[in-house]
Amino acid sequence: MGFRNIIGRRLGLGLVRRRKPFSTATCDGDGNGNAKSINLYSAINQALHIALETDNRAFVFGEDVSFGGVFRCTTGLADRFGKARVFNTPLCEQGIVGFGIGLAAMGNRAIAEIQFADYIYPAFDQIVNEAAKFRYRSGNQFNCGGLTIRAPYGAVGHGGHYHSQSPEAFFCHVPGIKVVIPRSPRQAKGLLLSCIRDPNPVVFFEPKWLYRLAVEEVPEHDYMLPLSEAEVIRQGSDITLVGWGAQLSVMEQACNEAEKDGISCELIDLKTLLPWDKETVEASVRKTGRVLISHEAPVTGGFGAEISASIVERCFLRLEAPVARVCGLDTPFPLVFEPFYMPTKNKILDAIKATVNY
Repeated sequence: MGFRNIIGRRLGLGLVRRRKPFSTATCDGDGNGNAKSINLYSAINQALHIALETDNRAFVFGEDVSFGGVFRCTTGLADRFGKARVFNTPLCEQGIVGFGIGLAAMGNRAIAEIQFADYIYPAFDQIVNEAAKFRYRSGNQFNCGGLTIRAPYGAVGHGGHYHSQSPEAFFCHVPGIKVVIPRSPRQAKGLLLSCIRDPNPVVFFEPKWLYRLAVEEVPEHDYMLPLSEAEVIRQGSDITLVGWGAQLSVMEQACNEAEKDGISCELIDLKTLLPWDKETVEASVRKTGRVLISHEAPVTGGFGAEISASIVERCFLRLEAPVARVCGLDTPFPLVFEPFYMPTKNKILDAIKATVNY
């Protein structure tokens, strides 16, 4: 049966219920196994190897994945697991996700790659109108919870307006899916394995800027990190900073500079944007009385606006200053003017000082 015919029959496939439950693994980000210093794309590659090795229902597919993909995240997978489980698809994002929905509805682990997050828009209808609603419309009689959609997102230094976008806010508006963004290699591996094994469809955005730049000790064993749990990665008392993905390293630099001026910053990595951990953020803001949110996406309609609204609703009487946002500009992502567009360390530092001195 041809690829397009399989996609055309996905609604019929959705009626087939799973014959066996999803496997699980211990949520153990520390573990006692060996750790190795690797970069982010290698951590993603490790997670995909483990996912395919531990579950014969797992499949990896997308444009160019069989030879390793543009960013080499799928290197060696086809050689080890065969082209029946790791295979290229036509250049058709709608078809990739549609096929993934049908595959997951049959009880499989469908790991679909969109080569750049900028090109996820042709698949938007499949994600928000099919994958996100699959369980709800059947009253939980059938679902496509085994679907994980991987996509490199964000600035890369030279991508311009078609290879640098951060579209996470579009998907955070959609009940029925999860949206996850890691900040580092260790987080990427553990969170991706959790996404693949989660009983809900997940959109997993990978910060392409960090594919080779970010390097840290990553456990070599199989481990998972919990979804929808924010992490306080830096304790502070004067202001709370909230971010995700590649922006965390920029924010941490700003925190270090602010500390030289006697400002104590608490830094939180949200990690899961949908559903996000309101309690951890709220507890921090109640302690500091001030909050700053930063992301690469344009400021208008960015997910920072949702966080800001929630904090104002839940912590209004504890706020000592307006909620600050340092984000991308309301323009198409520029090429030569990227340094002016990006929320930089200095922009964040200025906003920290202005908020603390309000």
